[in-house]
Amino acid sequence: MNRHASILFAALLISTSPAFSAESASQVLTYVDLVQRLTDLEHLATLPAVGEKTAQFSSYDRASRYDESTGKYIGWDANGDNDGVIRKEAGKFVLAEMTGPGCIWRIWSAAPKRGHVRIYLDGDANPAVDLPFAEYFSGQQAPFTRAAIVHTVAQGCNNYTPIPFQKSCKIVADEGWGAYYHFGYTTYPAGTQVPTFKRELSPEENAALDAADKVLSHGGPREFPHGHASTSGEGLLSGRGDSGSEPSGSGAITGIRVRFDPPLTPADRDLLREISLQIQWDGEGSPSVWAPLGDFFGTAPGANVYRSLPCGYTEDGWFYANWYMPFTNGAKIHFVNEGSNNHQFKYEIYSEEIHGDLMRFGRFHAKWHRDALLPTEPERQIDWPLLKTTGAGRFVGVMLHVWNPRSGWWGEGDEKFFVDGEKFPSTFGTGSEDYFGYAWCNPTPFQNAYHNQTHNDGNNKGHVSVNRWHISDQIPFTKQFEGDIEKYYANDRPTRYASTVFWYLAPGGRDPYSPASLADRTNYFALPAVKRTPGVIEAEHLKVLSKTGGNPSEQDMSAWGEKWSNEAQLWWTGARPGDKLELALPVAKAGKYRLLAQLTKAVDYGIVQFSLDGKTISGPVDLFHNGVIPSGEIELATADLAAGQHRLGVEITGANPEAVRSFMFGCDYVKLLEVR
Repeated sequence: MNRHASILFAALLISTSPAFSAESASQVLTYVDLVQRLTDLEHLATLPAVGEKTAQFSSYDRASRYDESTGKYIGWDANGDNDGVIRKEAGKFVLAEMTGPGCIWRIWSAAPKRGHVRIYLDGDANPAVDLPFAEYFSGQQAPFTRAAIVHTVAQGCNNYTPIPFQKSCKIVADEGWGAYYHFGYTTYPAGTQVPTFKRELSPEENAALDAADKVLSHGGPREFPHGHASTSGEGLLSGRGDSGSEPSGSGAITGIRVRFDPPLTPADRDLLREISLQIQWDGEGSPSVWAPLGDFFGTAPGANVYRSLPCGYTEDGWFYANWYMPFTNGAKIHFVNEGSNNHQFKYEIYSEEIHGDLMRFGRFHAKWHRDALLPTEPERQIDWPLLKTTGAGRFVGVMLHVWNPRSGWWGEGDEKFFVDGEKFPSTFGTGSEDYFGYAWCNPTPFQNAYHNQTHNDGNNKGHVSVNRWHISDQIPFTKQFEGDIEKYYANDRPTRYASTVFWYLAPGGRDPYSPASLADRTNYFALPAVKRTPGVIEAEHLKVLSKTGGNPSEQDMSAWGEKWSNEAQLWWTGARPGDKLELALPVAKAGKYRLLAQLTKAVDYGIVQFSLDGKTISGPVDLFHNGVIPSGEIELATADLAAGQHRLGVEITGANPEAVRSFMFGCDYVKLLEVR
């Protein structure tokens, strides 16, 4: 490819602030400094000070614990994550307690209500913030009014306004505060000076929040002023070929842009996995950055338009990455095509000089993997590792691609971050969608500077792509880091995860991830075969002749496994006792038949009475069960039937005393067996 000077990127301000190292533990951080951390990608590359720590208080199920006497994890898959608190005190709920100096970076909830949540700072008897929990996210209460910083996406409520404290922070809630919470925060080494948060900000502080909000609102590729070097290439990226750039000396890559014309979906899915980005820093033997192209830019499968602060894919076909990527002794940046086809391809790489001490920076790492480094402890099999690494650095983000062809909510799993050898994670979440900033398994795609659902095939069935960028709330570590997310569904269901993780690591740290083969990253999302029971009439295909109430429809049952023929059923909802449903039952030839049916049992299903051509058949059938199961074949009648259409009737007669009284009905199939 030919190299030439490149055009400037679209506008994106990324501020810089002094590096925070072990030698600067006594530094002073103003509120403006902290606000700038919301957009400061260079700060992410600085190595953390000893004593700097990011953690989270949340409503996770307190049944999950580590038993120090046995070294075992107890109740590790406990899932009642809505109302866990530290304790109840004087009729109030203590949600969080922190010792400063520090700063709250993120507040999240799935169901904030009108009960007050009060934030007490630095021992003051009066709260710095005293609002109904819902008002933390409404956008109506200053200074929580900037739409990119305080926002609700796919039912998830997020507030990224910095709330610093010098000595302590205690968060207390009234009855009726709601359900589910996260408070993510960083504490700094002793001697660091930060202001105590007040809702009444100075003009300078408000202006800083406005500037950050503007940056976060627009996203997109960074704009490069004069003084940035650039290289580019344009031409044919041949099959089994590669192209790239190899800058020498020291500096920092501050922008990568890639453009080519991918085929229409779904053909783009394999293509974007065939081409990978590989970067080696300072003469290292194996790449610190290795990821399929689309995954590196934060979305897969295929090319999905979205904009976030560090990376994205624009409407005009440019992938972009704004990460700050320093090096001291050259770099090799290569795009490698392992596919057999040639592609028209263009790239642009921007860099700048590094001023000051080069040793304050770690090296940028990004790795794609599936099922790498799985836990060996039996009680921790639910933990799916996003990242395991040793050394000093910062965890700054993840993109998760989920392949879930049988439907059902894949993401009950909590995130768990173990820092520097912790036995119990200092970050313990409440659900996968909560970690990614939305709620209630909402399949609606959304975009934001910090978190995105870039792709969802619909109802969480099929392909799902989500990402989360830790910018102000990055996770520093000085010895080691393990970040997991719980995975409830097994691979052979199949439900499969693939992640691309992003982190900075000091030279000499251990990155255990090797490049994955082309087969490993392209051949695992095939649709499973749908099993059908031979000789049956699928109930979801029966014509509805009449109904007195409720709504009959086809329901996808793949979320509950392969026990339902065609992985579907006729589902009758919204009916009440006394309501009747009539279905057309086709009979191919006259004869004497046994009529059988496989139904569904569940906690909210009713008791039903069947009829055939207006005459009652069988006794009432109780469909209650504490769980969703098929009933097995139930014999309804033996009857002489003429050829043609008959009427199969269902009447809701009541519900089991132990049932949730929704009176639902489900039928998998009916079967006619000729009596000879």
